[in-house]
Amino acid sequence: MAYNCVVLIKQVPDTKRITGDVMNDDGTVKRSALPAIFNPEDLNALELALQIKDQFDGHITVITMGLPAASAVLRDALYRGADEAILITDRRCAASDTLATSYILSCAVKKLDYDIVLCGRQAIDGDTAQVGPQLAEKLGVTQITYVEALAGLEGRTITARRNIGNGWQQVKAALPVLLTVTGDANEPRVAAAKKMMKYKKALAPIEVEQKIKAENPDADEADIKKLVEHKCNQLEEKGLLIKQWGLDILEADLNWCGQSGSPTKVHRIQSVVLAAKETKQIEPNEEAIVDMIHELIDDKIIA
Repeated sequence: MAYNCVVLIKQVPDTKRITGDVMNDDGTVKRSALPAIFNPEDLNALELALQIKDQFDGHITVITMGLPAASAVLRDALYRGADEAILITDRRCAASDTLATSYILSCAVKKLDYDIVLCGRQAIDGDTAQVGPQLAEKLGVTQITYVEALAGLEGRTITARRNIGNGWQQVKAALPVLLTVTGDANEPRVAAAKKMMKYKKALAPIEVEQKIKAENPDADEADIKKLVEHKCNQLEEKGLLIKQWGLDILEADLNWCGQSGSPTKVHRIQSVVLAAKETKQIEPNEEAIVDMIHELIDDKIIA
């Protein structure tokens, strides 16, 4: 029996590279100053979907919501084995918190034929772990969170092992179901060279428009529109057009999107500055390091 999987992925700033140079005065991060990467646990969710496809066959659709640049993680997912990619981009999505984000994503997922929805346990730029459970609630499907292994899939029944902190729990549920996947679930596969060659030119319509405007700075809007339509038709014929959905296509209630649909408010931002009260320089040699370790032991700083 084949299973259709929908995987929600996100492009995030590489938080491992946060330094004082990329922080704003208000304590927020300058996202443009950090490289954008595929959210790590979303890669684990994609890998689990690929394993299901390898064993049972089926179709994998990846969805991301963000700026046009987020298409990069969609191409990455296609390189790894996803079948279809959808970019949700709309200025009216700006400032969406987890509640608004899960609502918008639910509108998209409802337009698809799916058996299993998968997403990473949480994104490294927010660490809330809220979008997955909220999405399951809005879809009206069973959720299994903190999944670290697929124990079985037979007919319309799935069995998963989930981490519960001090142990694990095996859960059985009827499809459709939503899984949030942890980083311990698997080792994501690398991109396949053949798929990279095939999909490296895959573009979303908004990327096509940006490229054509850059190449034709003197063209008027009518000409740009014709060129964009022609290029998109060519990409679609070759299976290289990344679908692009806005809130109108999703038929979303604008009251539940963006800032108006986001009840989360920032009460206070506190910047924590770590300052060295006392420093001591040592020579970069083995004898100095040994002396430093003995001193730390004498001061009972280390055992």
